[in-house]
Amino acid sequence: MNTMIPAWLDGSLQPVEKLKAHQLGLRHKAVSVFVLRGPTLLLQKRAAGKYHTPGLWANTCCTHPQWNEVSLDCATRRLREELGITGLSPRFTTVLEYRADVGQGLIEHELVDVFCAEAPIDLVVNANPHEVSDTRWVHVSDLNAEIDRTPDAFTPWLQIYMRNHAQKILGPTLTADLLS
Repeated sequence: MNTMIPAWLDGSLQPVEKLKAHQLGLRHKAVSVFVLRGPTLLLQKRAAGKYHTPGLWANTCCTHPQWNEVSLDCATRRLREELGITGLSPRFTTVLEYRADVGQGLIEHELVDVFCAEAPIDLVVNANPHEVSDTRWVHVSDLNAEIDRTPDAFTPWLQIYMRNHAQKILGPTLTADLLS
């Protein structure tokens, strides 16, 4: 795993090997995408071969931009690479920062550009089995209850997003569904 990602090292943004950034808990750039179909959100279950948080449910896709890659281009690329999704128009919603232990001595300390995209009813998902083992649509009003019942089934970042940042990510209309 020698992917170079933008991370802050010695006070400046530098290309750092992805695993090293997580081992050292370095603050690094990331992208998260939420694909919605009305009040339902497309979740992915991370493949068993992922080097951290395998087999856990996450938002539609999360990744790290390559060095000098524009976040929107990264979001579009990873929708295609992870889920075979094309033709959507992700829109930037917010920037979030979080730090979470993801197990095996690895820390995600991310500065995340968050994007949402509206999916048509006939959206075709063709998941890459090296990245994603399953997908499902969940009504946003049910997601927090599922996370509360079975937190170990969800990635730390999805838990953080839904508990602390849902309104910034989903907007006030869908967030109202979470509270009802």
